Amino acid sequence: MGDARHDLGIAAEQAVAAWLETAGWEILARRHRSAGGGEVDLIAIDPAKILVAIEVRARRSARTGTGAETIDRRRRARIGRTLAAFSAGNRAKHRGLRVDLVTAAPEPESVTRWRLRRVPDIGAW
Repeated sequence: MGDARHDLGIAAEQAVAAWLETAGWEILARRHRSAGGGEVDLIAIDPAKILVAIEVRARRSARTGTGAETIDRRRRARIGRTLAAFSAGNRAKHRGLRVDLVTAAPEPESVTRWRLRRVPDIGAW
């Protein structure tokens, strides 16, 4: 039996990846770690051919705050550096870089249905 928060995060990342693929995105990496210590939940090419780092924030309730509230400037900068390093070492053709946030919450009484919300371009890095 694993850590409940970790398990929630993994399930949310899988749901987000499936949701994005259905919308025409190509998932290139999951839980990508860079040599500098940064980690990105998902890296994908969106339908406009932008290379996107996707930070997934899952919450069972708003008691501890929303997922969007947990992404500060330092975290965005680290994600941006990790995406840039991935881009430099990967031959995927793209037209630019962007960092998106997807918040995820399981539907009440369900372990397979999620409420997902994508916030594109979460800020300068």
